[in-house]
Amino acid sequence: MPPTRILARAAVLGSAALLTAATALPTAFAAGASAAEPAPGASYKAAHDTLGPQRLTPGQRRLAAAKQAVAEWTYTGARALAGYKLSGALHQSQQTSYWCGPATLVITQSAHDEVAGRSQRDAATLLRATTSGTAWYGIDINVPNPTGYPMADALNYRLPGAGYVPNALPYSPTAADKAAFRQHITHNTDNDYAIAGNAWEVPGGPHLVGHPNIEIFHWVTVDGYNTDTAAGEVAYLDPVGGVSTSVISWAGPVPKSAHISSDTLTTIMGGRGYVW
Repeated sequence: MPPTRILARAAVLGSAALLTAATALPTAFAAGASAAEPAPGASYKAAHDTLGPQRLTPGQRRLAAAKQAVAEWTYTGARALAGYKLSGALHQSQQTSYWCGPATLVITQSAHDEVAGRSQRDAATLLRATTSGTAWYGIDINVPNPTGYPMADALNYRLPGAGYVPNALPYSPTAADKAAFRQHITHNTDNDYAIAGNAWEVPGGPHLVGHPNIEIFHWVTVDGYNTDTAAGEVAYLDPVGGVSTSVISWAGPVPKSAHISSDTLTTIMGGRGYVW
């Protein structure tokens, strides 16, 4: 959502491929919050992460604050729709073992403009994806004023005015991090945008539906939320769904779409984050 529209609306309202590693910072929303109990797998992530600190640009910080103000205000509003509310993203199965990022880019983009069948190869070129996957942070792509967050930059390039911002998560997301994610998926879905989530699954920690108990870095599109539980559960589209086991050996039981606890998904994204 563009910043001007966000601020104007606030006034009206009354207010699985392996990816390159990245170290996540706590969210601005959770600043000052007490530390969470260690999440399952958090110590593994802390011991194995390899990238240095991330930095939001001043523009990203301003935009994130503006969006957060609206997300908090609207989250408590009445929901006319019962059950799941979806933004309508169109699934694609990733075409290589390491193109979950490109597939997630085209799926997430389709939630807003409803265009199916975009080229994953073009998306991979834009994201500078490699056989190691699509980076969460640390890659400047070929767009005006890149920020080092390739997925956020690619979505904003392809959806001018969308106002996507990255939200990094600590290895053990706090209660405030989890509450913020529920607000963010509600905000995006209500405004016809999906979220691009960067999962870091580790042995002994929670996993996405159908994924084996191994380390997996993976991008997915979070496409909606359960209105009856105030976004306590969310819907997501998994690019591994529909992939041949000759491409990804464990793809067989992975669904194209699934529901999961929003708190569990936030924990899975710990050490990485999401773009909203």
